[in-house]
Amino acid sequence: MRGSWYRVLVAGLLLLLTLGRVEAAGDLKVVATIKPVHALLAGLMKDIGEPQLLLQGEQSPFDYQPDERARRLLQEADLVVWVGPELEKTLQPLIAGLPQRTRVIELLSQDDLKILPSRTDPTQRNPFFWMDDRNAIILLDLLTDALIAIDPERSHVYTRNRLRLLKPLKRIDREYEYGYRGLQTGTVAEYYDSLYYFEQAYALPVVGHVATTPWDPIETAKVLALRSRMREYKTGCLLLDRGMPAEGLELLTTDMALTQDTLDPLGLQLPAGEGLYVKLMRHNTDVIKGCLQADMDEAARARAQAEAAFIPDNEGIGGRFILTDQYGRLVTEENLRGHWSLVYFGYTHCPDVCPTSLATMTQALKRLGPKAERIQPYFVTVDPERDKASVIREYVKYFDPRLIGLTGTPAMIQRLADEFGVRFEKGEVDPEDPSLYAMDHSASLFLMAPDGRFVTKFAYGISARTLAEKLEEYVR
Repeated sequence: MRGSWYRVLVAGLLLLLTLGRVEAAGDLKVVATIKPVHALLAGLMKDIGEPQLLLQGEQSPFDYQPDERARRLLQEADLVVWVGPELEKTLQPLIAGLPQRTRVIELLSQDDLKILPSRTDPTQRNPFFWMDDRNAIILLDLLTDALIAIDPERSHVYTRNRLRLLKPLKRIDREYEYGYRGLQTGTVAEYYDSLYYFEQAYALPVVGHVATTPWDPIETAKVLALRSRMREYKTGCLLLDRGMPAEGLELLTTDMALTQDTLDPLGLQLPAGEGLYVKLMRHNTDVIKGCLQADMDEAARARAQAEAAFIPDNEGIGGRFILTDQYGRLVTEENLRGHWSLVYFGYTHCPDVCPTSLATMTQALKRLGPKAERIQPYFVTVDPERDKASVIREYVKYFDPRLIGLTGTPAMIQRLADEFGVRFEKGEVDPEDPSLYAMDHSASLFLMAPDGRFVTKFAYGISARTLAEKLEEYVR
């Protein structure tokens, strides 16, 4: 009698322990709604199984009607990953009705991702977050954690696959930071706002758009307003989007000297699978550069440099260095210990990106109030030829009195930049005045922990409010 009771108790405890997760021997059923997300899941699940893709081929979420296959896949899934109602409105009722055992991840609601409000309707969210490749890196971690949570026995496989996928994503980031920011060959107009994240991350000069997605009503007044801005800025490039109808296009383009091309933010024309995300990003950036009639040889060189770059297996950022602050005092990696550090690489002659980034950092620190006393901001020049200590001293005082500016020899600066994965390059020099030139450089903001360990990187374009909120999550 006692033995039977004991066996029942043990069986019950085992059931409780395994509730909500999938046994390694079973089939893990994972569903992704769109191709870019499916590509990352496919890579993470390599040697384990295949995630199911809901929208196949050239099916667009904007005209998609769920069929019996979709209903069955969603009902049987252990994990469903969708973007959100701003993209997949017709799926919302089905997802709301899924059984409690199904884990559902709505990506637009994830705090770890950089999610921007719609510029057409601030109560909505712009759904194209993966067009900032830094979001893809964060998403890779988010999906890894989700898979491990429901299938912990194979956590080593997901971890291994994550490291393998991380390298090509980092190469994309390096290519764009190094070779894209210098693209200043004109302005871009969009019919839909699918490049909002890319625009913020890499300073793409966009003059405007008609709507965020085809879910928005297309108003003649907005079409005419965009046409007026295109004339004002002498815009020569108009970008459309595959799978998204462009109503009133003639009204926008008649008698306008324009180059038109079509982006594919959803990867509709590409075969689904692990490699899709990288192909999608390269296709779209090539479309942008071609539309702007940019130097494609230069773009190819930036890509080749990124491909050839050494990407370490570990994720270490930072290392040993010796530089000089604005008062001529030596600063080493030891000075970054004992407090949180915000590190930004730029130069004093920077016309817009650097002042904007430093102003954002200053405003974020003010928002933190007393907690900001635990954070030391640093400005590292990538232009030591012009940025001597006296020049930096005058520059940093316009931002935050606590801001420490660092300079050194070109070799010292290059060493530190390499340790942080920062790329920079001297632009064309004015032959009449050799002191006039620009520096093409990465523009991320690095957060380092009090023990000197790298914590995270904030992309260019983040708002002061969001930066303050993110910092507060770490500095408690």
